[in-house]
Amino acid sequence: MPDLLIILLAGLFLPLFPLSMVFNALLDRIQHPWLRSVLFIAWPFNGLFILLYSQVNLPDWLLALALSTSALYAFRMLSLREVNQWNQFLATSLWSLLWLPVMQDTPPALLYGYAIGMSVPLVLLAFLSAGLVRRFGAAYTGLTTGLARTIPRYSGLLVTVVVAAIATPLFPSFFIMLHLVVDSLSVMPLVAMALLLIWLLWSWAGAQLIQGLIVGRASDIKIADMGNTTITLYSMVLIALVVGGIILGGVIL
Repeated sequence: MPDLLIILLAGLFLPLFPLSMVFNALLDRIQHPWLRSVLFIAWPFNGLFILLYSQVNLPDWLLALALSTSALYAFRMLSLREVNQWNQFLATSLWSLLWLPVMQDTPPALLYGYAIGMSVPLVLLAFLSAGLVRRFGAAYTGLTTGLARTIPRYSGLLVTVVVAAIATPLFPSFFIMLHLVVDSLSVMPLVAMALLLIWLLWSWAGAQLIQGLIVGRASDIKIADMGNTTITLYSMVLIALVVGGIILGGVIL
């Protein structure tokens, strides 16, 4: 029973369905980007700490539950129009996959590196979403279209951050997913296929999000674009992510 309680507690932070609904219900109530960002960083760290500190024996059925949770939220992302909810569903889908390296006895430093690499793009997207709300009053695809013409610098950053979040080269999540797929391919091919399907769903959902915001008829109202200082700060973080991804790839591949 103690082991099961620890797994349930960790399942709140490394989301497993239906415990994953707790995290999403909490984020639905929190709209401030700084508070959301703190949760995006701290939430998976808590789950990893619980599992690593307790050294609990993890049953095999957790693998299927983790993959199912990730696939469920990846699929649900396809129908979402609100950017913040899209972001938190992606977080749920990403973090549930951290059960796989935990079950493979991955070193703690690498596990925390995985969590950081997955979460930083989510933090950036939380602030970009807040920027949409400030400019347009809401952050919905289809409501704010044609951003590439209205606010081109913001749009370029938004596309890059979404690309980073959905595990595209050369960002950390890409190397994490590639490592999980390659490791599973010879031993558990069904797991590798499930990971590839989840990866495809992320890409599909990301393309839909970008299309719903960037293309289309531009607003006739003049909207302030991002300033040079803000562009520089975001760019520095994205460059650091690419460098970190390349280093991580060299370590795990």
